[in-house]
Amino acid sequence: MSEIRGRAHVYGDNVNTDVIIPARYLTSSDADELARHCMEDIDPEFAAKLKPGDVIVAGENFGCGSSREHAPVAIKAAGISAVIAGTFARIFFRNAINIGLPALACPEAAGDIEDGDEVAVDLASGRIENVTRGRSYQAEPFPAFLREIVEAGGLVPYTRKRLAAR
Repeated sequence: MSEIRGRAHVYGDNVNTDVIIPARYLTSSDADELARHCMEDIDPEFAAKLKPGDVIVAGENFGCGSSREHAPVAIKAAGISAVIAGTFARIFFRNAINIGLPALACPEAAGDIEDGDEVAVDLASGRIENVTRGRSYQAEPFPAFLREIVEAGGLVPYTRKRLAAR
């Protein structure tokens, strides 16, 4: 899973967990149900226009607000393969990694990638390529242990795998 490739869906700064998954849907923990309502308050057509593997690109402080785990779950279940942002709220970043959703901080990419651009991401090197515009950017590469968690599908599957190997 080191290489990710998809179309960019671009949003601005301070995209909070309340617009990622509105509170009125938090009575459900069903990932498919959450996916149907992902981003609907900021982009009502989001779920309908997604293709598996697409990427969210946003500005500063993505995932701010409450610490709800529903937000990265909704994003991943919707088919998003990675989130690229200028910066992340720390709890969102950790929740994303814990469920196996790559989250890369790269202000240059976040400010330059446009809606609809095709994007390729290499988690091992941190290289982000805007295939559409022929530009590349450098995010901090994921340390090996974070890559292992993401590639396992999240912290729970990673831990199960490690325990089984004992």
